[in-house]
Amino acid sequence: MRHAVQHSRTRIRETRQRLAHEAARLMAEGGIRDFQQAKTRAAARLGVVDEAALPRNAEIEEALREYQRLFQGGERPRELQRRREAAVEAMQFFARFDPRLVGAVLDGSADEHASVCLQLYCDEPEQVPLFLAERGIPIEERSRRLRLDRERSAVFPVFVFSADGIPIDLTVLPRNALRQAPLDGADERPMRRASLAALQELLAADP
Repeated sequence: MRHAVQHSRTRIRETRQRLAHEAARLMAEGGIRDFQQAKTRAAARLGVVDEAALPRNAEIEEALREYQRLFQGGERPRELQRRREAAVEAMQFFARFDPRLVGAVLDGSADEHASVCLQLYCDEPEQVPLFLAERGIPIEERSRRLRLDRERSAVFPVFVFSADGIPIDLTVLPRNALRQAPLDGADERPMRRASLAALQELLAADP
């Protein structure tokens, strides 16, 4: 009995690893940025139906970094640099909304598919599309659910546009959200985020 249980756990662990690496490959090659979508597609491709075998977001993130080191070592730093420079320009442009950079461009895992993801802070979210419309910038409107803490979540407006071929993804949060970052979907800890000054320091330290 004990041997059977151990064998089952080993099989599930190995399946989780296979799924994490396949999901990471799909994210790296296919431009998928959503962990849930990546793991669902990976499970379908590998014929896995056991939900207990699905990897955690953090496992996929680790596999993605490994994939990028192995297969995108030369190209990825250039794309990361380009997107961080675009983030500086975007944050200067949206200065009135106290922008913060989050996601792959900040943590260093960005590739040629990655969006520059900014969180903007404004108690009247309609001010953001108005600001863009006044400057003749066409946008796509979406929404995103974020976890504010372990008990609460909410849906926030998202506005997406392109600048010099790089997608810019804006999530608009109320100003009081500046005090506490939403939880990261990978590890359920407060999201890492950076102000314009912090990003400029990062660029200066890692040219």
